[in-house]
Amino acid sequence: MGSVKLNLFIWSRISVSNVRRETLVKIAADPNSDGTPFDAKTADLKSFFGNHVFNEKVQREVLPEKIFESFQETIKNSRTLDIDIADVVAQAMYEWAIKHGATHFTHWFQPLTGSTAEKHDCFILLDGHGKAIAQFSGSDLARGEPDASSFPSGGLRATFEARGYTAWDPTSPAFIYRHKNGSTLVIPTVFLGWKGEALDMRTPLLRATAALEKQALRVLKLFGNTAPKHVFSTMGAEQEYFLVDRRLAALRPDLLITGRTLFGAKPPKGQELEDNYFGSIPERVICFMTEVEYELALLGVPARTRHNETAPAQFEIAPLFEPATLAADHQMLIMQTLRSVATRHGFVCLLHEKPFAGINGSGKHNNWSMMTDTGENLFEPGDTPVNNAQFLFFTTAVIRAVHLYGDLLRTSISGAGNDHRLGANEAPPAIISIFFGGGLSEIFEGFAAGNTPKNVKSKLSPIEIGVSQLPPITRHSGDRNRTSPFAFTGNKFEFRAVGSSQNPAYSTTVLNTAVAESLDYLAGKLEAALGKGKEFNAAVQEVIIETVKKHKAILFDGNCYSDEWKMEAAKRGLPNLVSTVDCLPLINSEKAVELFSKYGVYTKIESDSRHEIYSDAYAKVIQIEADTAVEIAKTQILPAALSYKKLLMVTATTKVQKELLAGLDKLIDELIEKIAILKNALGKVPEDDAQKAAEYHHENMLPCMTLLRETVDALETIVDDDLWPLPTYTELLFAR
Repeated sequence: MGSVKLNLFIWSRISVSNVRRETLVKIAADPNSDGTPFDAKTADLKSFFGNHVFNEKVQREVLPEKIFESFQETIKNSRTLDIDIADVVAQAMYEWAIKHGATHFTHWFQPLTGSTAEKHDCFILLDGHGKAIAQFSGSDLARGEPDASSFPSGGLRATFEARGYTAWDPTSPAFIYRHKNGSTLVIPTVFLGWKGEALDMRTPLLRATAALEKQALRVLKLFGNTAPKHVFSTMGAEQEYFLVDRRLAALRPDLLITGRTLFGAKPPKGQELEDNYFGSIPERVICFMTEVEYELALLGVPARTRHNETAPAQFEIAPLFEPATLAADHQMLIMQTLRSVATRHGFVCLLHEKPFAGINGSGKHNNWSMMTDTGENLFEPGDTPVNNAQFLFFTTAVIRAVHLYGDLLRTSISGAGNDHRLGANEAPPAIISIFFGGGLSEIFEGFAAGNTPKNVKSKLSPIEIGVSQLPPITRHSGDRNRTSPFAFTGNKFEFRAVGSSQNPAYSTTVLNTAVAESLDYLAGKLEAALGKGKEFNAAVQEVIIETVKKHKAILFDGNCYSDEWKMEAAKRGLPNLVSTVDCLPLINSEKAVELFSKYGVYTKIESDSRHEIYSDAYAKVIQIEADTAVEIAKTQILPAALSYKKLLMVTATTKVQKELLAGLDKLIDELIEKIAILKNALGKVPEDDAQKAAEYHHENMLPCMTLLRETVDALETIVDDDLWPLPTYTELLFAR
């Protein structure tokens, strides 16, 4: 309460002659006056977790035993769904859904917009005699036919060719999504064109996961590990985000339209004191977080961690690891839930990678591993990893994959938003490298030198604390490297470069495919050696040593932010793809087409379509930002500056005051000139070539926007605060 009273005191002593000031007074008086209070549930989390999910527990309860067993076989063994079983499942699902208040159902898919899509259909039909009946058949469940013409297809289809199909993916369970006036049954699906082209994110991920499983099982069989019948990649993506008061955000057209601030002078305090990270969570925010976690728990999303992030008004939520396809669904639900619950609490949730200049941006650290259906983590090193040949073999495959296909991995996380973030002090650089640290680095350095490494334990002796009453802490064999884009963190790899607004399905698709190719290659080398009569352990060691020696350039344990590393990486031949326009040509390069076609992940025309779609999206994002910047500068900033000039012309009498007026005049002239320059650049965008349009926006539009911003931000520091139309960084980041 003390801070609220202090804020109220401060703002009550300042003129409230504009809407911005009035808004701040309201926030200081009652931070949540424009939000909906949430009454936290007292029930144990276990009692309602997954209550709105048609999961295995529910299926066992509502399906006949034989149908249940057959349906589970379909899910676990990737068998084709029998339509008769689909009818029974659909009826049971319908009855379960209406008990939860559902009136409609939707096929929920992930088109190439980076978001999700849905078309709702009512359960009610007419019987031909004007009587309403409720119906939900197996065909309704298994397949839909939305209009596909307005979704990006990158040349896969003409605009007038509208037919598209959604097909139920039973490996991701249906769920109930609630709203104030009811509920909807949501069915996760793939999205395909009329000829079967993948128009979504899920289909390639499913294909890549299947390719990875095939090669992983092949390797396990060579190691005599025949118990697993399935292998899948797991993912646990940490989601960073900002919360801004909705009333302030409504006064910022740039936030409303682009998701980031196009203007804003540096506040007196940012993150310099490093006091926000893991700090005490503000009460209003923790109430929001509690409701988010409750909503996600109902949907079966295992959100485990919440905390303040590095920048003011920045926070993080992190789920437990799950199979990658399900985890990708859950990431989209996390983003959707963050946004919707934020509105109820009077916030706007910003998922843009860099909503504020000069402070940390937001990422989505993708923790990736591989698991078997017997519960074995293939990247668990054990107590003595040097003796764990299976672990070393799979890890060597990752080293090779990231070295050979690091450029494609970088491409998978490119985008206009992430370009603002990568390479800054909160995000890894654009150069992809692998960090192991400590004992594991010793092991792979030994392999790279052609030696059998010494025995190194994965955990070392306890840390000497010097305080007897504290429990012993056993330190790991290696520290963490927060500057590395692809770091090994105990029993998984953390791909830290994924952007906060991005669907992690794309980067996981690329990673799964690259590792599948490496496992395929290494398995072939091992099989060839065994075929020549070589002893198994000697053959494994030979393959590992040969591979690590060849691909050791990707291993780096130092500071990835340093200029020295950039020079060293260039010597090693590692690509430094600084911007999205550097990455775009790789999407449908010969190298990419060969890799993805070989494992059935993307056809050539699907790769070509992605190049067209992502190039077009990049250009459009920047064009929208440029249009918004021009509009704000012309209709808000320029009038405010002229009003202040008018005031100074009346009041400025001394030489110093007149110098202030002259400086203002100069900035106003610069503002008018830079608006004209940016507006002129907007009229020269190349047409009919998405790649050239993307390059033009990068080379011409962004520099013009930067110059305009410099002038606007300079004006913010001298124009009368009562006249300034936009909420400032101080207000956006600290008023809550």
